Parts: sequence; C-alpha cells; structure tokens
Amino acid sequence: MTTSHSLKAAAPPAAPLTAALTTHLTSLLPSSSRDSLRTSVLPSLLTSIAATSTALRAAQDVSLAGSSNSFGDDQLNVDVLAEEAIRLCLAQCPSVVTASSEEDPIEKPVQHTGLPFQVVEAEQDRTHGEVYTVAFDPLDGSSIIAPNWTVGTIFSLWDGTSALGASPRDKQIGAVLGVYGPRTTAVVALRFPGEEKGVCFEVGLSESSEAGKGQEWDLVRPSVSYAPPPFKTRYFAPANLRSTNTHAAYAKLVAHYMAENYTLRYCGGLVPDVVHALVKGHGVYLSPVTETSKAKLRSLYELFPLALVVECCGGRAVDPVSGENILGDKGVEGCDERGGIVCGTAEEVEYAKEVLCG
Repeated sequence: MTTSHSLKAAAPPAAPLTAALTTHLTSLLPSSSRDSLRTSVLPSLLTSIAATSTALRAAQDVSLAGSSNSFGDDQLNVDVLAEEAIRLCLAQCPSVVTASSEEDPIEKPVQHTGLPFQVVEAEQDRTHGEVYTVAFDPLDGSSIIAPNWTVGTIFSLWDGTSALGASPRDKQIGAVLGVYGPRTTAVVALRFPGEEKGVCFEVGLSESSEAGKGQEWDLVRPSVSYAPPPFKTRYFAPANLRSTNTHAAYAKLVAHYMAENYTLRYCGGLVPDVVHALVKGHGVYLSPVTETSKAKLRSLYELFPLALVVECCGGRAVDPVSGENILGDKGVEGCDERGGIVCGTAEEVEYAKEVLCG
C-alpha cells in the first residue's frame, strides 16, 4: 500500500465568496462561537472543491496511479489529484486540526504548511479554541469519471479533535457535497447540538464578473429541502440491482416502484444520485446489504455526511438492515466501518424500511 500527499506544492488560490453568500452565511452563523466556521472553515472547503474541479478539468487522461489506499482499493490519478488539492487547502485553515480521508483513512493532525506558528496560534486564540475535524471522500464515483459522468466530493465536519467514538448526531455539525458536472456546485448542510432540523443551501462556482478576479462562489438556493406531497413525479435510485436476484424484499420493493410508475434515476455516482432528489424535491436512494452483497459505504466518509444533508432537507436516512437512523448516538471506532443506506423523502424511506426490514 502506498499513498502520498505532496504538500510541498503551493496552495490553490482562494475562491472567494460573493457578497450575497457572505451575507447568507452571516445570517446562519451570527454567533461569535462559530466565527471560524463562517470565515475560514467553510470557505476553505469550498476553495478545495474549486481546486479539485480545476484539477479534474485538466486531467484528460484518467488512469491508474500505480498506488492503492489502505483499504486495498487501486487509486486513479484523479483520486490522488483530488486528495492533494483538498489537503493543501486544509493546510491553510488553522481551525481544522485533524483530518482523514477515504484515500488515507487514519486521523492525523493537519500540518498547516506555509502558515507561521504564530498565525495558527493567533487564529485559534481569536476563535476561543474553536477547532474541527474533517473526514472526506476526495472523489466519490471515480469509477464513472472516465466516461465524463458527474462525480463528487463528500466532506463531514465534526466538532473537536476527533470524529472517532463521537456521537454523529451531536458532534457532526456540518456536511458538504461537491458536485462536478457541466457546472460545479456544492450542497452545504449545518446542524448544531440541540437543533432538530438544521439548514441546507446550495452554492455554485462561476467566473467573477470583475476582470482578473477568477472564480467565486455564489448563492444558488438559500434553502434546499424535499417538497411536500402530492408529488408530480416520484423518483427512485436503486444501487446494486443485481442483488434483487437473491434478495426477495429488495426485488419486491423495486417491483413496487415499477408498478407505481416511479421514474428511475440512477447513474452509479452516490453524490449526483442523492443530489438529484434534492433538486427535484423527491426521491429515494437505496443501497441494500445482502448475503451476497456486503456493505461497502463507509460510515465516516459517506453515510454520516449524506444522512446529515438528507435530514437537514427534511428527509430521512436509515440502515437497510436494522431500520435504525444512520445518525444516532453510536459512532465509529475505526475509519473502515461500513453499512448500507436508504435515504430521501421521509415517506418513501419509511415505506422502504417496512419492506426491507419487516
């Protein structure tokens, strides 16, 4: 196994926020206790998505990198590019003190390369010790990137110096889904301890209207949520359809969707499949676990952040075996814990849960 992070490279240029987006963040995070989240952490995560987008558009040759991650998965050159772009951006954010990724699944202190110790210390003093841990999947869907399909980045943001052993319901306070398609967009969800629903909004990357300013992030939708019934069109995204041959309950569920004239929308990319439902206002995504199809989605890098986004939009996310909410009190002790997921419109998730879990 070999992985690498070339932190000797220069940090990507910042992709600034427009006045409208800055104002929106200020309205959502008026408290000084989250000052760093508003002014540094979220802008750094968005800058890393912009940097990844730029790197992907320049990578016309998608090929094996000749390395593998700790899980034994072969890495593509674009996996490595995305990982390095994100690590470089995190190195410029003093409030992110710990990070791990699906490509390097060990929590490690963030090396704030290029920032004098005094700057890091002053920023942490200014924000009264406000520090975060970031867990991320740098390039989700890399197996479908060669045909130029939409792929994504997933960020999970935790209070404190570690995500391991922490309650995902209480300690995971943010999630960001970066979407790389014809446009580059991001869906941002925030929910703090004691809050029931939280907030979710969408931003988009575009060229600044001011000459020479480069790219900037603007507010696309100030509020993202699933639509209330009745639904004009109902959508389903069934992963691993081959398992319907051996999983009777899953076969029954898919047959129900077909009989009820649901529209199939599934591309094989976790991020675009989930975001599709957020754009349309309705949908259910299913990734079952069967005897012949083991759990493959990692809780820390995929299940927890996706569940937070879905819940902040008024939906539900449950385990397809137990029927329990993905975001409960039980955290993970290791970075490779896995599971399945059923997520999306609350009514659809409840019906799927009844069929799959009995």
